[in-house]
Amino acid sequence: MTQLTDVRRVAPLHSALTLAANEVPSLPLRAGKVPFGNCHTCAKNACGGRPNMKTAGPCTCPGVCHAWAAATTDPHVLNSSQWEAAWRQAAAVGYHPGGAGLTVVDLDNAAAITWALRTLPATRIVPTTRGQHWLYRGVMQSANAVRPGVDIKSLMSYARWLGPGTGHMTALPNVVRALTVKEPTPARPTPQAIAVPTRGGDGVCRHRTSAFLDRGIAMAEQRITQAREAVHATVYRTFLAVLSTHGRCGCLTDTHVARLFTAAQAMGESPRHCTDAWTNARTTLGL
Repeated sequence: MTQLTDVRRVAPLHSALTLAANEVPSLPLRAGKVPFGNCHTCAKNACGGRPNMKTAGPCTCPGVCHAWAAATTDPHVLNSSQWEAAWRQAAAVGYHPGGAGLTVVDLDNAAAITWALRTLPATRIVPTTRGQHWLYRGVMQSANAVRPGVDIKSLMSYARWLGPGTGHMTALPNVVRALTVKEPTPARPTPQAIAVPTRGGDGVCRHRTSAFLDRGIAMAEQRITQAREAVHATVYRTFLAVLSTHGRCGCLTDTHVARLFTAAQAMGESPRHCTDAWTNARTTLGL
């Protein structure tokens, strides 16, 4: 890539051949910077995909199919009659960074550029319509939106060719590789049953049957675990409802309370929040 000249004003096919001569796989892009669609035979990947795709298959389609996987350094393919119509309609040239041993950090706005200047090691920079492409030597998995305004284009992806850029290209740093590493989902706290005073009133159960209480506790557990927002408020209202029905007759036991606390903690509530919600509900009801 060090000997490439700026070919942005040259016909797309000429640009692609220049890239191919420098071992950069290229392909035509239509308006909107998107690849040409697959032919009828390859529609919806029915052919099994290009041999160099993850879903390797028997596809031998000579056309411009399979997006980034169509990128090639073969001048005979680029100049073939099957690609001629695409070049006539091409609005730009794309290339497969991973196929050229490169990774592109696509910075889409000024804020993203500011972040890169503060965070990433200096390397070759290519100006884009709205931001910059920072090019590094080395390949990695591609990913979109790794942070606001930042995409990673390398393996199994394509980038628009906008010229060779300026600056010395450096090796792909770990700080860029780390951008695609997903943080593990935090484990929910292990439920901890906490004994809370539950007895109230005269200690005489007026419900005649324990089935009524069991159904009430089961419904309360379900209400808590089905909460999709305002979990803490849902937990408090549920505790309030249980206590208003069962709190004065003395039929609630620590086992029943533990079931409610376990359901709340499974939704992310801490033991302290559970205790506070239970105490506040009792205070509200004067228990």
